[in-house]
Amino acid sequence: MDVRRLAMLLELSRLGSMREVADQLGTTTSTVSQQIAALARDVGTALVEPDGRRVRLTPAGRRLADHAVTILAAVDAARLDLDPTADPAGTVRVAGFATAVRRSLMPVLAELAGTHPAVRMQILEYEPFEAYELLAHDDVDLALTYDYDLAPAAFDRTLESTPLWSAPWHLGVPSSDDDVSGSATEVLRRFARHDWVVNSRNTADEDVVRTLASMADFEPTVTHRVDSLELVQGLIAAGLGVGLLPGGQPVRDGVALVPLHDPEVRLRSYAVTRRGRSAWPPLALVLDRLRAQAEVRP
Repeated sequence: MDVRRLAMLLELSRLGSMREVADQLGTTTSTVSQQIAALARDVGTALVEPDGRRVRLTPAGRRLADHAVTILAAVDAARLDLDPTADPAGTVRVAGFATAVRRSLMPVLAELAGTHPAVRMQILEYEPFEAYELLAHDDVDLALTYDYDLAPAAFDRTLESTPLWSAPWHLGVPSSDDDVSGSATEVLRRFARHDWVVNSRNTADEDVVRTLASMADFEPTVTHRVDSLELVQGLIAAGLGVGLLPGGQPVRDGVALVPLHDPEVRLRSYAVTRRGRSAWPPLALVLDRLRAQAEVRP
């Protein structure tokens, strides 16, 4: 089987459209169709079938797409493993959210500058869904992402994830309204009539808020969507809403943190790579240092 045809089949299983596969790979729909047909001849069974004006994978096509994940990962690993004794060298492209870059990546970057100067890093700030897209397009080598225990992420089968650290998140409220206690649902119920502040580029914290609000029998009024935690605090201090903030960290005047428990809200961070790519020596080194750094820092 031609691995390029397998890659097209895998993209078709992910995107669901030959036109989208063609756009993704920079070719034509006709070429994609011809290559999928040639792959079907290679394996001796139909891989796609009509579905209205589109096509969908047959059961055999879906099974082969599942195998393609492992096959293509093995091919990538073989290419990267041609010189396993070479000293790590090269630029590792990293897309991550700001907290993980500061907390996890910067200490590793400082360490490698002294021990492995030939390994460099390019750092790009992105939210998880944006980082996953960059990984899918092979525009970055490593993504630092997060989810919440109350809104777990579903990782694509083409990715490998390594848990790094987790941290509690609390409810940020105006300091004049911090005389509240109880379970998370009781705390949220106290602020049911307030406006809410959530992230503008990721839905994870909004999913948490809506989950807890549902448990507290109300629907939150999401009014403000911003990325900057500093701006979230500014809106809260101005009495314009309440929202989730990392616990145990300093807050500005006018803002108080109310702990959430029963259930607790925890942000969980991950190092994510494309399957089969983590054997590349510079990336393997960075991943090893990230794991070690996460183990020594609670």
